[in-house]
Amino acid sequence: MIHLEGRQSIEAALAAGRRRIEVILLKEGAHAEKLGELLAAAERRRVAVKRVSGGELERLAHGRSHGGVIAVCGPLPPANERELLATLDGLRSAPLLLLIDGSEDDRNLGFTLRTAEALGATAVLVKKHVLDFDETEVSRSSSGALERLPPVRIDRESELLRELRRRGLELVGCVAGAKRSVFDLDLRRPTLLAVGGEKRGLSGAVRGQCTLFARIPTAGSGASLPMSHAAAILLAECARQRRDQAAERESGSAAR
Repeated sequence: MIHLEGRQSIEAALAAGRRRIEVILLKEGAHAEKLGELLAAAERRRVAVKRVSGGELERLAHGRSHGGVIAVCGPLPPANERELLATLDGLRSAPLLLLIDGSEDDRNLGFTLRTAEALGATAVLVKKHVLDFDETEVSRSSSGALERLPPVRIDRESELLRELRRRGLELVGCVAGAKRSVFDLDLRRPTLLAVGGEKRGLSGAVRGQCTLFARIPTAGSGASLPMSHAAAILLAECARQRRDQAAERESGSAAR
């Protein structure tokens, strides 16, 4: 079983309804008024709530940021390729996808999901082996984004990426030696941003499917960025360009 810790992660899991929640453990003496929304959601989902001692909660917790509440759950079913393509079919705006081609740290993966959600990513794709992570750690660092933006598992990445190319997405690989800077790209069109792990970078299979490559300019020849930071910079630049485009459209409409 999986343990979700803290109000934000558990509320997100209850709202998303993608995973089975067996029981919610609430520390004896915890202020129920601060957990009102969580308890109401648990009642709607018919999830049992049990009061336990602080010592029992501490024995189950990974850290000290549980806030007096832990949920005992089943694993989160990953989103699949069919769900992703159905989502793309229903979009009216240009999709923005993030592909994580390796991750060495569960918290980094959680931070990246949190950033992707905040900056408007349509979906996050991950290699099958990346899904072998500690859900408790990813959930804590994602602040609920793991539930709201569940990663799409890629079993046969080349087939899916070819389909995305057929649908008109630009597949941008982030590599240190690329000639073009990411700040010189037009990221307003349908885009997939591919980011490698901290140790290995982009795999040959993913590189072979990219339509272009770009680097993040850094100061100093030896400077490098962890995966979560690189993804944040790429997503933020994409969000900036799309925000500016939307503002230009609004300005043009007002002028008419």
